[in-house]
Amino acid sequence: MTRCIVLLAAVWLAAGSPAAQARTMTARIDRVETAVATLRQVRVRLDWPANAAHGELRLEAAWVEAPTLGYRFRDLAWRCPLSRGAEGRWRCDGELRSGRAAPLRLAVDLGPATTEAVLAQGPARIALRRSAAAPDETAIDLTRVPLAWAQALLAQGWEAGRLNAGTLDGGIAVQAPGQGALRVDGELRLTAAAFDTADGSIAGEDVGARVGIDYRRLGDTDLVALDAELRGGELLFGNAYLDLPDAPLPLRIDAVREGPDAGWRLPSFEWRDGAALHAHGSAALAADGGLRELDVVLRSDDASLLPARYLSGWLALGGLAGLQLDGALAVHLSVSDDRLRALDARLQMLDLRDGGGRFRFDGLDGDLRFAGEAEVDSELRWRGGALREIGFGPARLPFRSARGELRMREAVEVAMLGGRLRFDGFALRPPDDSEGLRLRFGLAVEALEVARLAESLDWPAFGGTLSGEIPQVRYADERLDFDGGLSVRVFDGTVAVSALAMERPFGVAPTLSADLAARDLDLLAITRVFDFGSISGRLSGRIDGLRLVDWRLSSFNAALYTGRRPGVRQRISQRAVQNISSVGDASFVGSLQGQLIGLFDDFGYARIGITCRLANEVCRMGGLRSAGNAFTIVEGAGLPRLQVVGHNRDVDWPLLVERVAAVAGGDVAPVVE
Repeated sequence: MTRCIVLLAAVWLAAGSPAAQARTMTARIDRVETAVATLRQVRVRLDWPANAAHGELRLEAAWVEAPTLGYRFRDLAWRCPLSRGAEGRWRCDGELRSGRAAPLRLAVDLGPATTEAVLAQGPARIALRRSAAAPDETAIDLTRVPLAWAQALLAQGWEAGRLNAGTLDGGIAVQAPGQGALRVDGELRLTAAAFDTADGSIAGEDVGARVGIDYRRLGDTDLVALDAELRGGELLFGNAYLDLPDAPLPLRIDAVREGPDAGWRLPSFEWRDGAALHAHGSAALAADGGLRELDVVLRSDDASLLPARYLSGWLALGGLAGLQLDGALAVHLSVSDDRLRALDARLQMLDLRDGGGRFRFDGLDGDLRFAGEAEVDSELRWRGGALREIGFGPARLPFRSARGELRMREAVEVAMLGGRLRFDGFALRPPDDSEGLRLRFGLAVEALEVARLAESLDWPAFGGTLSGEIPQVRYADERLDFDGGLSVRVFDGTVAVSALAMERPFGVAPTLSADLAARDLDLLAITRVFDFGSISGRLSGRIDGLRLVDWRLSSFNAALYTGRRPGVRQRISQRAVQNISSVGDASFVGSLQGQLIGLFDDFGYARIGITCRLANEVCRMGGLRSAGNAFTIVEGAGLPRLQVVGHNRDVDWPLLVERVAAVAGGDVAPVVE
C-alpha cells in the first residue's frame, strides 16, 4: 500500500517540477486489498513545499485487517518526511500510531527493485524486505521483539493462550501468493518467555527456546512443523508440572488442523531429555484444548530424575510429594476420550520411596499390562519394602487383563511381623469418563506379632497376635471401605476392629475411621506395660466413631469399664490412683478411714469406669455415675474404702495427652491428700 502511494506521488511530483512550486495531493480510498492485509477508509495527504528537499506524507486508515495473521488495527496513522535519494529510491521515516497504543517508529525505503521497512520501539526491531522480482515473498528479521507482539498470531492457532513476557529474535520468511497456500517458515529464539491461559491450566515461566517453524495454510487447513530446543524454565499442562534443566532439550511436533473450529491432530511428536526421559507418539486435541487421544511411548534410564522434572504436579495432587525413584522404566500408554485403552509398563529394579516415610518398595521388577477388552498376562515382583516402620517381605504379583479390568490370577501372600498378609480376588478398573479408579480385593491377616509391631512403632513392649479376615476391600471415589473386621489377641483378651474405612488414602490429609470393641483385657498386664502403677482385674468397652485425620486423632466416643470375673482379684495401687487423679483432674477420698489411706500400698475396688467423647479437641468426660459436674471413676470396696472422683467434665485434649505422656515418663510423683 505504502509503495503504491509513494510511487504515485513520485510520478506526480516529477511531472509538476516540485522545486518551483508548492504542491499538495490528497486521496480517499474506500478499500485497499493486498495478499496479507485489507485497509478500509484510507486517507492520504502529501505536502511538498516550494523549493524543499523533501515533503511530508500522512497516511491514515480507519481499519487495517490481516485475518490470516490475526492482526486488526483501528485508527492507524503514519506521518513522516518523504525524500528522494539516488537511483530513484524514496525514504519516509516517522511515527506510527494506532488508537491509544504506545507509538512506534516506521521507516520505509522504496527502490526500483526492493522494498525495505523497519518497525521499532525502543530496542525492539522488526525489519521487512520484499523484492519486486518475487512480490509474494517477504523476509522478516526480529531483534528483541516483545513476545506479546505475537499475541494475535498465536490466537490463530491457540485462542486461549496469553503471552505475558519474553523476547523474540530470529528471522522468518512469509510467502503469501494471491492464489495458493500461505507459508511461514524460519527460526526464532525465545528468551525468558512467560505465557498462560485464563484458567491457569497451561502456563510457562522463564522458558528459553530455539524454534524452527514451518507453517502452511491451504484453504481452511493449517499445517505446522516445529523443530525446537527448550532450555530451562517451568511449564504447566493441567496437572503436569515440568521443571526443565538448563541443557537443551530437543522437541519435534507435527500438527494439523482442518478448520478454525476443529481441534489439532499431532501425527507425531518427540521429546528427548537425556537419561531422564525419551517420549514419542501421537495425539489429538479437542477444539477447547482438551486431550482426546494419546498414544505415547516413554522411557527413562534414570528414573531418579523424573519426580522433580516431570511428576511433581501429579504426585502433589495424589498426596505423594517428595516421592523418590531409582532404577529404570519403559511405558507404552494409549488413552482415548478420557479412558485408558492400553498400558504396557516394564520396570527394571525400580526402588520407590515415599518422601514422608509412609511406604517403600524395593526392587520392583517385571511388567504390568492392561489391554482393554483383550486378554493378556503380566507379572510384577518386589524384593521387599515397608509401611511406615513395618517391614514386609518379597512378593510375586501375577496379573491378567480382561474385559476392562486388571486382576490377579491367584492369591498373593506377603510376610510381615512374623505372620503374613494374604490378598485374594484383586481387581482394578481404570478411570473413564463416567467413573474414577475402582479397586477391590480380599484381605486375610494371619498371626501378626503385636510385639514386633510395637517395636517397629517404638511403642511399649507387649505381646499378642493380630488376625482376621476382611472378605472385601473396595476403593472408589477416593475412599477405601472394608467389609468384615480384624481381631487383635492382646493382653489375654481381644480387641475387635469393625466399620473400617479410609478417605483419600493416597491424597492430602488421609482420614481413617473405625469402631473398636475390647473384651476381657487383663488390666494388670496393661498397667505393667505402660508403667502406670498396678490395677488387677478385667477391662471391656468400646471406642466408637474413631476418626484420625492425617494420622492424628480427631474424634471418638469411648466407654471403658471393669467387670467381675471369678477368681480375679480387683485391686488398685496407690500409684495408679495418683496417676488417674493427675490425668483426669480427679481426687480420691475415703470415709472414716480417710486419714489412714496413705498407709496402704493398694486398695480393693468394686468398679472402674471412664468415658470420653472427643470433638473439637475437647474431651467430654464421665464415669460410673455423676453428681453435678463431678463423676466417679473408681468405686472402692472393703476397708479402707476409697473413691476417685473427677471434677472437670471438659478437658482440653492436647493437655490430656500431655498428662498421659508425663505419667508414662514417670514425671508424676505420688501425693496423698
